[in-house]
Amino acid sequence: MTAKPRRVAFYIRVSTDGQSTALQRRDLVQACKHRGWEVTQVYEDAGISGAKGREGRPAFDRLCQDATRRRFDVIAAWSVDRLGRSLQDLVGFLSETHGAGVNLYLHQQAVDTTTPAGRALFQMMGVFAEFERAMIRDRVKAGLANAKAKGVRLGAPRTDTKVIARIAREKAKGLSVRAIADKLGVGAGTVHRVLNGEHVSQSGAYRGGDGPEGAAVRNP
Repeated sequence: MTAKPRRVAFYIRVSTDGQSTALQRRDLVQACKHRGWEVTQVYEDAGISGAKGREGRPAFDRLCQDATRRRFDVIAAWSVDRLGRSLQDLVGFLSETHGAGVNLYLHQQAVDTTTPAGRALFQMMGVFAEFERAMIRDRVKAGLANAKAKGVRLGAPRTDTKVIARIAREKAKGLSVRAIADKLGVGAGTVHRVLNGEHVSQSGAYRGGDGPEGAAVRNP
């Protein structure tokens, strides 16, 4: 009994409208013919940067959704940078599709997770992604320590006590967060922090005192 050919979905992307997807498509078609795979879907994002997330690439988003529905067996892309620019994002994408039983073929890098060697490389990519995350954490910690040593004040910016009092008064009048922010010329996040008691005033911690303004802050 002859086995059914693997169903393949192409993901093709170019960053600018002036670029052509013809080369990517041609190479992927030839690779599939060589392996006896059947192309069943083509997802194309034209003129869209790979730096954008999934929500910014409509075809890529449909690809991910269809992968979880097992509408194909393999995702084929011309190069790894067609899928994304971040190693962590790529490994997350691979984990999601691999969990759904969908393999990956990358033409330029000669990666094919339908083979033992390809699966081993996939596992190594996970190791490197964890290494990258650890390096980022260490850099952030070192940066914070350096800023603290230089006397840089960390955390949310302090809010003027007069602004805090005005926010409390406007809230007591029944105004919404957005209305208060627009009226006072501050961000909605600042208003939220004041009303939730998460702010820090320029004169120190402030919770509104014991008067009606304080009650408005404590019980918005």
